Amino acid sequence: MVNFIVCDDDKKDRDLVERVLTKYMMKNEVAYQLHLYDDYNTDFIKVINKKLSSKVYILDIETPSGSGIDMARIIRNKDVDSVIIFLTGHDELSPVVAKRDFLFLTFINKFDHCEKRLEEALEKTMQVLNQKKSIRFKEGGVTYTIALNDILYVFKDSVERKSVIKTDYSEFRVNKNLMEFVEMLNEDFVQTHRSCIVNKKRIVSYNKPKKLITFDNGKTTDIISTRFEGELI
Repeated sequence: MVNFIVCDDDKKDRDLVERVLTKYMMKNEVAYQLHLYDDYNTDFIKVINKKLSSKVYILDIETPSGSGIDMARIIRNKDVDSVIIFLTGHDELSPVVAKRDFLFLTFINKFDHCEKRLEEALEKTMQVLNQKKSIRFKEGGVTYTIALNDILYVFKDSVERKSVIKTDYSEFRVNKNLMEFVEMLNEDFVQTHRSCIVNKKRIVSYNKPKKLITFDNGKTTDIISTRFEGELI
């Protein structure tokens, strides 16, 4: 799931971005969600702090309450993995932004072939996201990309006969068997049960008597068998 977080105080420009994003993402059959804001307010700060997969920020430089440059600084203090695209009518600020260590993807002038350049930026964005450590699969005609570090564990639901991917922000029910995920995941994952694989990088404690794993976000799982316990410890 790609989360596009757009902030622009001009509705016309927000509508343009939404139109370009929708057209591009529907054509590529990639799961996505739009988060639209007209100002750098408390709601925008909340989405920065919220755990979401594959964040892509499209930021206006100036809004009534804040600056996209200041927001980019806050974003980078939280994470270095999200993609940042600046979209503004203030082309003279390009050198100012370039001097900052924001690791932004591109700087687009609203009055210089904006729609075409935004489409090109989206193409680069998907290339960047696909290069990160992630799994990619198709379900129901939609392509999903999930960063490995976002995954807590994967288990087999014996009732629905589906594999369930548990992440920080959601769960995904997929028509794949567990061995297919064993091949897709890397050495950070360890099997704890014939029907469960966990991300050992996210484990903070293991209660052996209770057979309970606690992850760094407070979530737990008890899908553990004695057969695989030695590898877990």
